[in-house]
Amino acid sequence: MAGLITAASIGYYSKGKAHVLIVDRNREDEPGRKTNNGWTCGDATSKRSLDYLADHIGIRYGSPELEHPVKGVYVYSPDRQTKVLFEGEGYLFNRKVAPRRQVNDAKKFGTEFIFGATAERLTSEDGRITGVTGRKSDGSTFSYTAKVTIDATGSSSTLRRFMPIPSMIEKEIDPDDVVGTGRYILDFEPAADQPEFFSPDYCIIHLDQFIAPAGYAWVFPKGKKKVNIGLGVSHSGLARRNRRFGLNDNLQSLIDKYLADNPVIKNYSQPTDDANSGNTKGNWQVPVRRHNDCMVANGFAVVGDSAWMPRPIDAGGISPAIYGGTILGKVVAGALEAGDTSEAELWKYNVEYMNTHGYPMASFEVLRRYLQTVTDEQINYGMKHFLSEEDVTAITERKHPEFNQARFMNPAMWVRILGQYSLARGLRYTVKKSAALVEINLAYPESSKGFAEWQKRLGKELAETIERFKPLDAVAA
Repeated sequence: MAGLITAASIGYYSKGKAHVLIVDRNREDEPGRKTNNGWTCGDATSKRSLDYLADHIGIRYGSPELEHPVKGVYVYSPDRQTKVLFEGEGYLFNRKVAPRRQVNDAKKFGTEFIFGATAERLTSEDGRITGVTGRKSDGSTFSYTAKVTIDATGSSSTLRRFMPIPSMIEKEIDPDDVVGTGRYILDFEPAADQPEFFSPDYCIIHLDQFIAPAGYAWVFPKGKKKVNIGLGVSHSGLARRNRRFGLNDNLQSLIDKYLADNPVIKNYSQPTDDANSGNTKGNWQVPVRRHNDCMVANGFAVVGDSAWMPRPIDAGGISPAIYGGTILGKVVAGALEAGDTSEAELWKYNVEYMNTHGYPMASFEVLRRYLQTVTDEQINYGMKHFLSEEDVTAITERKHPEFNQARFMNPAMWVRILGQYSLARGLRYTVKKSAALVEINLAYPESSKGFAEWQKRLGKELAETIERFKPLDAVAA
């Protein structure tokens, strides 16, 4: 998705003058397919991000690529006794159909495509990336040159990992910053009216350290009788959970148990129509850290999962892909027009993405790390007593919550705070740390000259958090 949006954005801002080529390893009738399991995704995104795309490059999605509207997200505590509504319109994409629309959007600006071809290595000359080499499905090899090469091949990208020139782009991701996700897309007959397990109007998230250790489970409606149901887990969190309870579950077995325990979704089947076939069951690895501290080099940029853009707190990748692709396309179009595709000229992408969408991501990384250390009992207590309407609004607006109800200076909350003092103290710590991280990110350097010092400041703050928030080795059932 990120690559296709970037191509359309380059075309829009260059008024169709830029010559853009997309190399896609998939067949022409299956653009954007992630793996043999299909276009695995949670499918949800906000109306706000879709409006950003429409306002900036004139692309407004509709049916059939947008499959179902929602009014917001309900998050349920592990005991299901507390629910929190995050209001805000959004949509469920059809991720198999959407790339077809995006290919057509890119083609309108003159973008060309090579399907059935896998990009394997970058080429370089005199300290700059000059293109890409790879192999086609028939076994033949190819080599293309470009003024700018953009990597949108995914979080484990071999292009990024084996960059042949020195750069400030981080090449490898810590395994603990990757979660395993999986889901089904199902047609079903509702067996009960229990909105905590399915609602046609709201996305549902269940926090539960037993069924989704160090992650969460979801039920996202794609219609009145159609659903995207799945979960995401930390690999190390699942290993700790299995050790604690003497179990041998894996991601797929947890998904199957979560589905079986849902009292609403019964008599289900995987749809077989063209819009869904080949995309009804699948797993995928998603990065859940802040985006890459630097996303450009001479003649090169990363975007989407290749830049580790998904939001750390919920692994949502569609909105970051929209913002990142739109911004990168504008910057690349300007660089091509200026005849300068150096790191210095492409640096504008780093700055604008950080200021527009990326600045709170390090703070959400802190919140994610903290939530991996709390038990279901603490989550139940915190959602009931410490999460205010102001906190909910902040999260909805992509800001870090203040958790003011966990402040010891609030006498009205003393009894509740003392009931879970360690939880309150942890929440307040994340607030303080997050404010510092947002301040650092909003001071992202305008050029590479200040990058080393900026990254050092960021790294120091994050290292303290990683040390403080060691994941649980045991969770309460």
